[in-house]
Amino acid sequence: MTRLLCLSFTFALAPALGAAEPCVSGTPVGKRPGPYSFLVATGPQRGQQTCYICEQHDANKPAAVVFARTTSDALGKLMGKLDAAGIAHKDAGFKVWMTLLAEKADLDALAKWAQKSGLKSVPVGVFEDADGPPSYKLHRDADVTVVIFAKQKVVANFAFRAGELDDKAIDAVLKAVPQVIEKK
Repeated sequence: MTRLLCLSFTFALAPALGAAEPCVSGTPVGKRPGPYSFLVATGPQRGQQTCYICEQHDANKPAAVVFARTTSDALGKLMGKLDAAGIAHKDAGFKVWMTLLAEKADLDALAKWAQKSGLKSVPVGVFEDADGPPSYKLHRDADVTVVIFAKQKVVANFAFRAGELDDKAIDAVLKAVPQVIEKK
């Protein structure tokens, strides 16, 4: 009886000890990502509300949008690699941007983080609501959500809790990019 209680107790604790289910966040694969505008912190549209989803949908172009609740070195590394992919596939119309989810925009701090991270062409900005755009249904536990789409349909979706965005996770995201680039 005591052994059975210990086993039950161990299984009950498993989720609390890190055996949590994968985080699911954002627009599901096969669905159309909804439009939203955010306040841009970097580049020529700094200080303007912009909807890159609208631009990409109108042109039927591929994109990767990253939603983040916090900035970190790992996020900077992901964005740097996506920035390079965006530059490499510019002819295909591939666009990358990042949206920080926050109650209040601090464009200067975000621009400094982007510069420190070495971002060259990726616009970053703020959506002033920690829950994110309602149509995306971003999970509260997701610190970073990456939605990759082409022809107005999501082809890959990744969500990471705080601390889960590592080199392996970054590689998985980057492997999804070629799926949206049309060969010419």
